[in-house]
Amino acid sequence: MFQQIKAYYRTLVPAITDKSWNAMEECLIVQHLKKGDFFVRKDEICRHVCFINSGLMRLFYLEDGKEICTAFIRENNFISEYASFLTHALAAQYMEALEDCELVNLSFTNMQNLYKQHPVFEIFGRKIAEHLYLLLSKHNTILRAYTPEQRYYFLLDEEPELIQRVPQYMIASFIGVTPEHLSHIRNKR
Repeated sequence: MFQQIKAYYRTLVPAITDKSWNAMEECLIVQHLKKGDFFVRKDEICRHVCFINSGLMRLFYLEDGKEICTAFIRENNFISEYASFLTHALAAQYMEALEDCELVNLSFTNMQNLYKQHPVFEIFGRKIAEHLYLLLSKHNTILRAYTPEQRYYFLLDEEPELIQRVPQYMIASFIGVTPEHLSHIRNKR
């Protein structure tokens, strides 16, 4: 159950010892979500950072009752409503399972304890924070610098499996167009 996350950790911090890993493993909680379940809702506090063992999640917010997708996160990646997780402020977004998911969760308190007891996890924490920042930065750059058509082709080139796994109206929301406009873009290619 922890083999995927352990392999991922070893790619980030190859020098992790068995003792440190065992301390980490004691802090991890496995959670299963069904398709459509929420991990965090807007105005709740996100208390965990999650590794997705299997499944697909999305982050979104509501604007005038309309869902605006900000990220799709698939297996072998981390997800969190990170500002809420770090500051204990209310979440600004929803985190929803688009498929049945198996998550491996680490609480804020346990993360802080691991940092103190096993400093190697500070490196891990920094790398996860960098990963989440780069994800957000990449999305913001794509939205600001690319046309809707370029956004779609970028997604098609970078994450082609998402096109098969995510409903088209969510893809449209993610790239900032209507479903009809997305259909027009798809028909051009």
